[in-house]
Amino acid sequence: MQTITLNGDWQLYRSGENESIPATVPGCVHTDLLSAGRIEDPYFRDNELNVLWVGETDWIYRRTFDVPRALLAHDRVLLRCEGLDTLATITLNGHLIGRTDNMFRTYEYDVRDYLVEGANQIEVRFDSPMRYVRKRGQERYLPAWGVGEHKLDGGGWIRKEPCNFGWDWGPMLATCGIWRDIELVAYDTARLQDAHILQDHERADGVGLDVRVSVEGVGDGVPDGLSVDIDVSLNGRVVARATQPVRDGRAVATLVVQDPQLWWPNGMGDQPLYEVDVQLCMDDALLDQESKRIGLRTLKLVRQPDEWGESFYFAANGVPFFAKGANWIPAETFATRITRDDYARLLQDAVDANMNMLRVWGGGLYEMDVFYDLCDELGICVWQDFIFSCATYPAFDRAWMENVRAEAEDNVRRIRHHASLALWCGNNELEQGLVGDEWSATTMSWADYSPLFDEMLPEVVGRLDPQTDYWPSSPHTPVGDRRDFNNPDSGDAHLWQVWHGKMPFEWYRTCTHRFNSEFGFQSFPEPKTTYSYTLPEDRNITSYVMEHHQRSGIGNTTIMTYMLDWFRLPTSFEMTLWLSQILQGMAIKYAVEHWRRAMPRGMGTLYWQINDCWPVASWSSIDSMGRWKALHYMAREFYAPLLVSGLEDWDRGTVELHVTSDLGQARSGHISWVLTDVAGTVIAEGNEAAEIAPRADTLVNTLDLREHLEAYGRRRMLLWLTLDVEGETVSTNLVTFCRPKHLELALPHIESCVESVGEGEYRVTLTTDRPALWAWLELTESDARYSRNFVHLRPGVPVEIVIRPQDDLTTDMLREQLRVYSLMDTYR
Repeated sequence: MQTITLNGDWQLYRSGENESIPATVPGCVHTDLLSAGRIEDPYFRDNELNVLWVGETDWIYRRTFDVPRALLAHDRVLLRCEGLDTLATITLNGHLIGRTDNMFRTYEYDVRDYLVEGANQIEVRFDSPMRYVRKRGQERYLPAWGVGEHKLDGGGWIRKEPCNFGWDWGPMLATCGIWRDIELVAYDTARLQDAHILQDHERADGVGLDVRVSVEGVGDGVPDGLSVDIDVSLNGRVVARATQPVRDGRAVATLVVQDPQLWWPNGMGDQPLYEVDVQLCMDDALLDQESKRIGLRTLKLVRQPDEWGESFYFAANGVPFFAKGANWIPAETFATRITRDDYARLLQDAVDANMNMLRVWGGGLYEMDVFYDLCDELGICVWQDFIFSCATYPAFDRAWMENVRAEAEDNVRRIRHHASLALWCGNNELEQGLVGDEWSATTMSWADYSPLFDEMLPEVVGRLDPQTDYWPSSPHTPVGDRRDFNNPDSGDAHLWQVWHGKMPFEWYRTCTHRFNSEFGFQSFPEPKTTYSYTLPEDRNITSYVMEHHQRSGIGNTTIMTYMLDWFRLPTSFEMTLWLSQILQGMAIKYAVEHWRRAMPRGMGTLYWQINDCWPVASWSSIDSMGRWKALHYMAREFYAPLLVSGLEDWDRGTVELHVTSDLGQARSGHISWVLTDVAGTVIAEGNEAAEIAPRADTLVNTLDLREHLEAYGRRRMLLWLTLDVEGETVSTNLVTFCRPKHLELALPHIESCVESVGEGEYRVTLTTDRPALWAWLELTESDARYSRNFVHLRPGVPVEIVIRPQDDLTTDMLREQLRVYSLMDTYR
């Protein structure tokens, strides 16, 4: 087999023009225009509006490439296009090769008869997706949610990344281009078509692997004399081996891995990965080979009747676990700008926040292979939506349905072997109001919905990936009326009454849902990020540019409304940005701590959302420049394996002391509690022995503080909680008895001591003379990662934070840049 890549340098033409600019493949038209200086940065101010014409235009990619004589000597030569976005017409040396209409599919064309030795020219023409969608929408209207100024209507007609047409956190930058690899593949006799690996964990002698290989011949049928050699290795050492003949284009081998090392989600164990190498041979000559990396595990969605209804939780190797994580959206509007390092950083950020699951949301992409590879390595389970979201779809159109079937088959085959894959989900939020008894101006009919999401997609998953569960929609209620999409007794829920419904944070504590796969609250990016897309005159929350970078219709107003409910009015633009992050973190913390206390009734929280695709006010915990918001630092605490929390009842004057554990073993520890006034003076304190049950919540004790509340009042008391296990502090928390805006705090004097503790690492020890709530560190010029941030400081209790600056700083330089703020700084 011989491969010639066609990645690299191309030329880009606007349709109807002779002038070209250099283009890069993989890539897209927007990034090429940016590199050539033909458009301005669409992320800056409102430049997005100045480049909308790009999505309205047809574009042509063209290049010349050389073909050696040896390539043409092969029996078959294929043009393999792994990703064309989206409406493409391909010509080779003036011959029409094919047309595509799905950016999520891989297309192959036999081009041997169209190639010549020496110079060849390939051209890929892309039609405007915007014009196509409008045209199809005029033929038949497809209802969708949230369309308008920042989101195009009718996107259901085209199999393209939905959020490319705009979303309530993303820009309308509909692009096109060759966004994945394109290459020539030449081979003789036969090639590997598919290798499917099934695991058997019921054997007594190890884990069985059934490797099912499909082979494609050059002509009609597959010749005799073919065989496949299969090696399974761990860390370079072969642990199982088999050879099987190919009959009728297929070969099946059963191998046994003895003394198997099991793969576990993050926090439950290690992530050993085995390599499965498959070689196709004929008379000892190697024809083709393929390698897949797998983890030995079972990973199942468990749905069983229980005392509350029907369970909804995931179990790894038979062990239930609480899913702690977030929703993942495309990490860039222009997908090819994301590098392996970018993926590695973001996914490591998830692990650093103690996450074990991400939901790849259905309005974006089936992610790149590197994403799933890294999730395998890091122990991040993947809930994978098929790409349908917040819209209706033409399931009545037979050609469209067959296109979707091919898309599903391509991506199930590509992703199914990954250890991290936990679930296939049919769509995002279609059952949440977009499906009805019949087609209307707002809904598609159940009669068209069901053939796609209840029949076709589960059939594809059942046939191609029978060991991974399928779930028809998120949210979905499997028991009773599926139109009751957020039933608390079964299924998964999207809980948006806080934010969209304007309910107070306390509403979360009324929810007893089984699995919370979406809920969220917005914040602004920090000042450094905000400065990157604004000019000084834009830096007001109500400015045109700040509102342009806010895509929720209720966005900035809602942030400020909740902010003033909980906090005092900030005194500067910058402090408004920071305080919005504290507010966001507090909202999600309020929800997650409640749902973790409710386990095993509730067994998962995936907040909306972990990441951004451009600089914007949004629900993310990491902004588009990779900077952690306060929420992400708080997630590291509220997703910790051992969590201490206090459930306060302001009216009764009581606080329940809880310890929530994700650990598989019981632990002994103790909770230290200290009740202080707002000056930090100790009013009362105590220690509570804590026998911590495994994978459960333990109510340790209930404190009755009515006497102290009567003496000091709600506005003058703080309760500090510390959980120690085996001599180590593993979790801390704070309970207040009124809104923070009403606390009678005084401005604290915070001192910081900086010392180098290793190459590129510094320890900052913070002390304070008065309680300092949500104290955070910032470097004025450099970016840094902090081991903790937005911490509560109490007099007499030093807090250590390790800083890892991105720049090469001396200790003196770091001291000069270091700033320490707390809640009171937002008011003064």
